[in-house]
Amino acid sequence: MTTATTRDALHILLLGGTTEATALAERLARMKNVRAILSLAGRTANPAPSALPVRVGGFGGVDGLTAYLRQEKIALVIDATHPFAAQISANAVAACAITGVELLAIERPAWAPIAGDNWVEHDSIEAAVAALPDEPQDVFSGLGRQAIPTLCRAPRHRYLIRVVDPVDLPDALAHAETVVSRGPFRTGEDAKLFADYDIRYVLAKNAGGAAAYSKIEAARQLGITVHMVRRPDLPPRPIVASADEALAWMNERHHLRSDLGV
Repeated sequence: MTTATTRDALHILLLGGTTEATALAERLARMKNVRAILSLAGRTANPAPSALPVRVGGFGGVDGLTAYLRQEKIALVIDATHPFAAQISANAVAACAITGVELLAIERPAWAPIAGDNWVEHDSIEAAVAALPDEPQDVFSGLGRQAIPTLCRAPRHRYLIRVVDPVDLPDALAHAETVVSRGPFRTGEDAKLFADYDIRYVLAKNAGGAAAYSKIEAARQLGITVHMVRRPDLPPRPIVASADEALAWMNERHHLRSDLGV
């Protein structure tokens, strides 16, 4: 925890769960005039250790987040959640507008198809699953645990589902398996995984960043079709692309550079 006093510190709420949040938390913890807390949604049973104090769980919608910002005298919210965590990001925009608290989002650039990619893009997970062929296929799902109920709408396929924590699959997915693993992943390992399971389709969300891009590279190498889910639309907000850019933004507005322990 930082040594800043409550009166003098810049109070920051860091909405996390991404590699960018982890990197920023390490830097914020070493700032002398910052008091920051990392908030996690609690979807992962064993999150990576943090250099900051951590709270886990939701806030109770816009009203709950608004109350929290006021109670904790938060001066800056940094939204470093996953690009598909649309609800908390929208709530942060609304709560900051109500309270007058500054808001900054770290939004990693989206992936874009390059030569050799075979993408079919969709606006939702439901649409991506529905677009799979009628005939049973070997399908890799990089959509996460929360997409499993949607996979049940097309139970004929043989899914290989990558999850961070172990999960019991529903009876409807009689032909599915899980692989429990935490990124970052490697292209060679994913290519071997796809070859071993004879994967013909990859389901993916356009998360951006390097940690999960290996499945896209592996699909390109093996000529596998990727059903890619586009990012959800979010309200306008100030955006930077990395933890370093977030620090530069903070330093410019709050003159924190001299207090960085680097």
